[in-house]
Amino acid sequence: MRMLWVAVVLVLCALGSLTIGARALAPSVYLDALLAFDPSDPAHVTLVAVRLPRLMAGIIAGAALGVAGTVMQALTRNPLADPGILGVNAGAAFALLLGTSLLGRSDEAMVALLSFPGAALASIAVFALGGGLRGDVGPVRLTLAGAALNALLLSLVSAVALVRQETLDVFRFWVAGSLTQATTRPLGAMAAVAALGGIIALVIAPRIEALSLGGALSRGLGTHPRRVQAGALLVVTLTTGAAVAVAGPIAFLGLMVPPLARLVSGHNLRAEMVVSAMAGAALLTFADTLGRLLMAPSEIRAGIMTALIGGPVFLWIARRIRPGAAT
Repeated sequence: MRMLWVAVVLVLCALGSLTIGARALAPSVYLDALLAFDPSDPAHVTLVAVRLPRLMAGIIAGAALGVAGTVMQALTRNPLADPGILGVNAGAAFALLLGTSLLGRSDEAMVALLSFPGAALASIAVFALGGGLRGDVGPVRLTLAGAALNALLLSLVSAVALVRQETLDVFRFWVAGSLTQATTRPLGAMAAVAALGGIIALVIAPRIEALSLGGALSRGLGTHPRRVQAGALLVVTLTTGAAVAVAGPIAFLGLMVPPLARLVSGHNLRAEMVVSAMAGAALLTFADTLGRLLMAPSEIRAGIMTALIGGPVFLWIARRIRPGAAT
């Protein structure tokens, strides 16, 4: 029943994203635009060519980051794990900006593919620096490693932007995530990649749960820790890469969603992943819509809105970590 309520909230957030904007649309426009699109009608163009892609981008990125955050927190047993805080978003953004600088913006779909190696390298680096390869990863150690990597990658992003003048416009997009450029993003391809990551996550969820019992006991249950870790990092790479490719680096969303999902799903990782996907999509579309309302007709980027909401949540979670867990 609780999961149903999350789905209802997602539907309401989606409707809000479609109906709220600088241009007011009559209720009859929505059905007409979807069933009989007229490219000469400005109202139809606004709905189908602007708001609908923006909603799709929010759902794809929000769901992907929700799953990524859930997998990272379950794998590391770290409530502070998040693709943005641990530098995975920054790795994908740096690869994209570097690709745009070198290849230009002629092929957005090709450049978007660079987010995946960037996210993969950042995931592996922060996991290794945090002690994951030795099996002694701790919440504070992993967070510090991710913060250091995030700072380094953002510095590199700034350096690339300053070297070439034409990358400054791209830099403004990648320094704070936004759904404003959804129409230029390969939404269909990234939705497929995010869905693939979600399916893999659901398949390996029981094995990730087994790892929480400890290395020796999980091996006794037939789990291979290295394979599970590799599968989890693949999930994080696919989902985070897809999210960054369509919306840029959205911070704190992967941090906020998993605790909410656990309240709904209980201690069932598969159910938590499903709830996290729906809640992540709802939260990002809500943040984007709220950003459009607060400074209308201008807007606050969705990445800034999630940071404003997620910053206090991060501090609250950090204060709850027991000193004994800071290894």
